[in-house]
Amino acid sequence: MTDIDLLAMTDEAPGALRLEPVPAWAGPKEDDAGKDGGGKNSTETGTITKTRPKTKRPNLYRVLLLNDDYTPMEFVVLVLQDVFNKSREEAMRIMLHVHQKGVGECGVYPYEVAETKVTRVMDTARKNQHPLQCVMEKQ
Repeated sequence: MTDIDLLAMTDEAPGALRLEPVPAWAGPKEDDAGKDGGGKNSTETGTITKTRPKTKRPNLYRVLLLNDDYTPMEFVVLVLQDVFNKSREEAMRIMLHVHQKGVGECGVYPYEVAETKVTRVMDTARKNQHPLQCVMEKQ
């Protein structure tokens, strides 16, 4: 059956009828006849829904500074300000927490960001010949 085989009638003006072609996909299918008991003239209607893939949030990682007895406190404060964009007061608070507790959280980031920050801290410490350690752990 071609697109022009099926015709539909439409009203253009009162009393005037015109035949216009209807696409083959719009008419009843021959294989659907008898499925719902309606014969050849029955049509099925339905709703087409488009499913969207569910996106999930990326895993977050905590970036931690580890205490050592050799890295100057002022250097740790500068690293926190430079790498983690902390204010002087917040950097001092984190540095003192690391000094007293042995470990302190600098921030929580997606994997790639956390990895970059850890690398920057380690590179800066190495360049300045300090044994400061920075690690990341899954939250």
